[in-house]
Amino acid sequence: MFGSLLILKNMIKINKYCFQGQNCFQNLLEQIENISTSQVLSVTTVTNILTMAFNASEKILGSSSSSSVSPAELAAHGNRVLKTSEKLISTLVKPTDTSDNVSFTLATVEGQVFMVGPQVTLDKIPRLDTTNSSVDIDLIGIANNSETRSAAVAFMSYNTMENLLKPDFFNTSNDTVKTMMSTVISATLPKITNTKLTKPVNFTFKHIREFDPNGSLSCVYWNISEWIVDGCSVLKTNSSYTVCSCVHLSTFALIMQTSRPPENDPLLDLLNLVCVIVGLVFFSLALLTFALCQWSPGVNNVARINLCISLLLAHLLFLLTQQFLSLIRPHQVLCDVISGVLHFLFLSGFMWMFIEAVLLFICVKNLSQISSKKREVLSSGFLCVIGYTVALVVVGVSVGLVPEGYGSEHCWIKMDKGFIWSFLGPVCVILALNIILFINIIISLNSTLKNLNAEVSQMKQTKIMVFKTLAQFVVLGCSWILGFFTNDSKVLEILFLILNSQQGTFIFLVYCVLNNEVREQYRKFFRCLCCGRKQHLGLQHGK
Repeated sequence: MFGSLLILKNMIKINKYCFQGQNCFQNLLEQIENISTSQVLSVTTVTNILTMAFNASEKILGSSSSSSVSPAELAAHGNRVLKTSEKLISTLVKPTDTSDNVSFTLATVEGQVFMVGPQVTLDKIPRLDTTNSSVDIDLIGIANNSETRSAAVAFMSYNTMENLLKPDFFNTSNDTVKTMMSTVISATLPKITNTKLTKPVNFTFKHIREFDPNGSLSCVYWNISEWIVDGCSVLKTNSSYTVCSCVHLSTFALIMQTSRPPENDPLLDLLNLVCVIVGLVFFSLALLTFALCQWSPGVNNVARINLCISLLLAHLLFLLTQQFLSLIRPHQVLCDVISGVLHFLFLSGFMWMFIEAVLLFICVKNLSQISSKKREVLSSGFLCVIGYTVALVVVGVSVGLVPEGYGSEHCWIKMDKGFIWSFLGPVCVILALNIILFINIIISLNSTLKNLNAEVSQMKQTKIMVFKTLAQFVVLGCSWILGFFTNDSKVLEILFLILNSQQGTFIFLVYCVLNNEVREQYRKFFRCLCCGRKQHLGLQHGK
């Protein structure tokens, strides 16, 4: 106990006068390396020293820009930290006749030590777990092969080690993007001479980043200055976890290789920006027209107004997010919230498109103004509840079932685990229901035309509305289907971009510019505007 206190006192003394100095950090590591391998320290002492070492390391890295530190320096620094950490955790091993274990959890590192003695009654030791990884090792077999019939395994998981041992240190022949998919872990057999394994060791890694189904996973171990795969292989994997099997102990990690994304096309980015801004302008003009112009008593604009509001906000939020993505991405919670709001707004847009088709179906069925009884059932308040509540319920259920499904690299829904179907599923259902409604509308309209039971003007107006709503369904709904086929086609990507960004332009043209009543009100407005300007100029000339 006295030895532990003396060591800790020396460490604190060094750390007290070391702020950001490289020499002071080296002195701290040398003090740790000078600890005798036979010494046994308390968990408190080990965790305090580890905390000081990792804090000093982060201060040094923080004081230097990443560009000023060479890969060789990072690797050397990482090797030193690994060596001292493994030295420290070995001091937790103490003699035992049966079995014993020690564990600790810090912000930067987690550790577990399991010891077995000659009188152990276990057939196998339990799995050693940390937050993001675990290890299965035949420690009983290793103990039986040792002279003392005793053995211990030390398992550590480093939460920040990838800042030193970067995934780019995994040298491969192909030019790919390397992503660290796990925390860096190390497993050692301290205080034992015979370290030969009786069976391969299995490590289970929890994926700490979004899994790309098209990526290639590699189980790697650290060899002085690079990550290599010798002796390690992927046993099984899914979107959340990967099990690696290795025939030796070392420092391990899981690295994913993905194809390097093509460089952004500046012309395509400019086209996207211009198209979205133009679409937002026409969304705004359509909303002003719906709100300020006088419409026929039989025209219900509730669905169109809310459709414009939903899509206007969705396109505006998406535009701002992509323009400031570099500022938003570091704040994962903000990115998650934005993707959830986008999910809600786009689903609301599809719901209002469906409600528009339902209202048209009722109109065709009656070919007259909706009766007073139906007006109460389909009041504006009721439609708003349906239009927004369904989208809100879908987003709420999605968050409850897969909370980590939001916040992709572009602050949208993640593609892994099939979570994208929380958006595509409702969209496909709505599109299918719209198709069924339009088939029924055409059948009903054809039947009514044969019977000629409606006024010619009402019939003409209804046919125009059917055409407009059908065109709206094709442009606003079916254009999303193009998103499935844009991966390898620049033409389809541009077509998808134009069709989806110009939804506001389409709504304005179909429901405002092509409407005779609205055009007449536009003419009156512009005549009044011109007359007022002429009068103002005449008064100025008279003065």
